[in-house]
Amino acid sequence: MSAVLKPAAAASMLSIDHIDTFYGETQVLFDVSLQVGPGEVVALLGPNGAGKTTTLRSILGLTPPRKGAIAFDGKDIIRTPTHEIAKAGLGWVPDDRRIFPTLTVARNLAIARKQTRFRKWNEKECFEIFSAMEYLMERECENLSGGEMQMVAISRALLGSPGLVLFDEPSQGLAPKVVQDVMKTITRLKAEGIAVLVVEQNVQSALAVADRVYVMNLGKVIHEGPAADVRNDPALRQQLLGV
Repeated sequence: MSAVLKPAAAASMLSIDHIDTFYGETQVLFDVSLQVGPGEVVALLGPNGAGKTTTLRSILGLTPPRKGAIAFDGKDIIRTPTHEIAKAGLGWVPDDRRIFPTLTVARNLAIARKQTRFRKWNEKECFEIFSAMEYLMERECENLSGGEMQMVAISRALLGSPGLVLFDEPSQGLAPKVVQDVMKTITRLKAEGIAVLVVEQNVQSALAVADRVYVMNLGKVIHEGPAADVRNDPALRQQLLGV
């Protein structure tokens, strides 16, 4: 049975309440709780194997928790199929992009369009963020660079009219200039009132755009607080993240 959601969950775009998640019989998340408010950027940081991506998979219903509660936009989604969660306005930019390689950019974007209760995006607005993409529309995605694929993956999430976007390692394998564009996009989403939860190994980049931060280790949340505290305190940053 799902746990009872806290009253505060109704004011959050995303509320995770004391979830335990397993792979088979191996428990990988232990009593994890976090919240993301509307228009808030939250960074989820920690070493490899800390449980960050599993937390995203739990939200998306790809690896459902065995215990606890998850609410998106005020509704319990812990037993909701992944495609229904996406249709409700939860966007995802996975670490491996997961675009259709043999389809053109235009076709990948067309497939992504959804109607939700949230703000609608169009291709022109995506071109304003990633100007190069306008000239790639007829190219098959298997012929794109890593940075170009990331542009498509982010644009695809936006065309789904999201209220919340989950980013899993968005700077992975990208050139510094593309990383800057990705982080500017996250800032743009915040300005548009879209909530963001970003998992990122590039600690400095994540802290630069985040309002709050959660740090995980060994499947548990070990720190929660304003991103500025970790960004501006080298000793705390070293203690929590080793950087």
